[in-house]
Amino acid sequence: MAELGEVGTLLWTPSPQRASQTQLAAFLVSLRRQTGRALPDYDALYAFSLQEPEAFWGAVWRHCGLVTSVPPERIRGEPSMPGTAWFEGARLNFAENLLRHRGPRVALVAQHESGARLTLSYDALRTAVSQVQAYLIERGVGVGDRVAAILPNRTEAVVAMLATTGLGAIWSSCSPDFGRAGILDRFGQIQPKVLLAADGYTYGGKPFAIADRVLRVSEELPGLAGLVWIESLGGQDPSAPATCDMVRWPEITAPGDPSAEPAEPHFEQLPPDHPVYILYSSGTTGVPKCIVHGAAGTLVQHAKELILHSDVRADDALFYFTTCGWMMWNWLVSGLMTGCRVVLFDGSPGHPDLGVLWRMAEAEGITHFGTSPKYLASLQKHKLHPGEQMDLSALRVLLSTGSPLSAELFRWVYRHVGADLQLASICGGTDIVSCFMLGSPIDPVYAGEIQKRGLGMAVEAWVAPNEPAVGTKGELVCTAPFPSMPVGFYGDPDGSRYRQAYFEHFPGIWRHGDFVEITEHGGVIVYGRSDATLNPGGVRIGTAEIYRVVEALDEIRDSLVVGVPVGGDVRIVLFVVPHEGITLSEALIQRLRAQIRAACTPRHVPWKILEIADVPRTISGKKVELAVARVLMDQPTPNRDAMANPEALDQFVALRPQVYSEP
Repeated sequence: MAELGEVGTLLWTPSPQRASQTQLAAFLVSLRRQTGRALPDYDALYAFSLQEPEAFWGAVWRHCGLVTSVPPERIRGEPSMPGTAWFEGARLNFAENLLRHRGPRVALVAQHESGARLTLSYDALRTAVSQVQAYLIERGVGVGDRVAAILPNRTEAVVAMLATTGLGAIWSSCSPDFGRAGILDRFGQIQPKVLLAADGYTYGGKPFAIADRVLRVSEELPGLAGLVWIESLGGQDPSAPATCDMVRWPEITAPGDPSAEPAEPHFEQLPPDHPVYILYSSGTTGVPKCIVHGAAGTLVQHAKELILHSDVRADDALFYFTTCGWMMWNWLVSGLMTGCRVVLFDGSPGHPDLGVLWRMAEAEGITHFGTSPKYLASLQKHKLHPGEQMDLSALRVLLSTGSPLSAELFRWVYRHVGADLQLASICGGTDIVSCFMLGSPIDPVYAGEIQKRGLGMAVEAWVAPNEPAVGTKGELVCTAPFPSMPVGFYGDPDGSRYRQAYFEHFPGIWRHGDFVEITEHGGVIVYGRSDATLNPGGVRIGTAEIYRVVEALDEIRDSLVVGVPVGGDVRIVLFVVPHEGITLSEALIQRLRAQIRAACTPRHVPWKILEIADVPRTISGKKVELAVARVLMDQPTPNRDAMANPEALDQFVALRPQVYSEP
């Protein structure tokens, strides 16, 4: 018999009763009534979703009960990529769909690492959204304006996002650990009309004050009409007055007359592709790309993933460990459309110890627990066994993303978290604010494999252009349009940067930048990034963000940064070429780390910093990060004839032991 953790080993199968009671099973019944098609299993449904996309996405829209003031006249326009129109003719509002539930039932649970806990009911959430909208309207925020936030993962962020998108404005957020330059690289491009910001945050029991950083950021954002100050630490006001109108959160959310009817939120009715989010990613050059996502595409994709793939129900509790700067925050908050309890956590998953999230899971009755391979590997290393130490009887689904989940960690989850769990490793990205591959509640789980390709997602592994393969590593591509494709990049009026990002390699085909294998089970194994974008902990980081900091130092002549797989995650390794007469001392290494942390975020700080003699480049002068990464991982390298200095690759062979040794 195969070792339990070996890739492809069967680990779990849902009982017939459990499978029959899922919302995916109910959807199959509903689809048969709507279309007359009897689809016996997931694979048949998947094939149908690709062969008849209009029928499939229309059925998802109806089954998930998405709210419109005017229904769509046509589900999908001409199937070109990019440029496909979805749900033409519809009028709807994103926030209205997330706030379609009412009553005293709890909508949000906000937990802090200190143990502090706050809840908001669906009715209280609607009231708070209405109050914040009143302030935004007073500051002149309307359709198409941008509202930005520098906030921890707290209720204020959810309330402000819903208030913003309810008015037809566009929401964009980052976590408070971003440095001033990292924030301005993002918000400086979109020029928000209102900024919401915390005075600081707590992580690992330590307070981090950011009041003066926020003040400097607000001074450098042209057209900023309002700053909303949110106390997270308390007593951390900026050292000078703000240059724009500043109010405190309690001033705009103070309770009104208890005898009066609560004010209702405003839901501006807008076209289906109206922007709701601006998220950020980055390639290897320039400032981060501002990825714009539309209302209908985000809604229907999240509804499909939460309701059909993840089986989230109104009586469930959905948790994902995330910050407001990661797309999983957007995905998590969409859980409100199901009527479930959305659980937020602000702080370190290891404070006061690694059991903190599992104690929360026990206390809150969490049914869906979202995390990362890096966190699971930490639990394994520290011999924490949550399923034996806590009552996790409510837990049905464990979600994991951020990097590939190893077969060994699959085995560990079933041994030490729960034997009767759907372990759903999921994979997608900021670019699509959703998933290409994820779970199926009616199908088995195999070690090391994502269960299925997403419904409606024409995912293939190409070993060469137009050559899909099964059982072989290939480039992850999507060969047909899907609703959650970005509506564009902000500040890219002709769409050239958008097309270059995803469609330049294979014209008319979405190339995502992952190496994957489609298995005989219909599952997917992810082997890592195929481009130079770094992806530590699931947060995509462009190398240019690090280069701009490192190469500003007088001591550094040149540099190169890559990501290497270590312990179930991706670790950033920075190679530097010091100027003549300068050596890479420990003091210089610490200075580099401090500069990167201050200008970017802690996630940008390299795991290793090593000295090299020269940076390998193409003939046109571009750094070859991918080639270096392949050398470090002992993989075949591209054609050296295309390089200006191919001999520069050889030094990385010698450095391989240093790269992979523990610091």
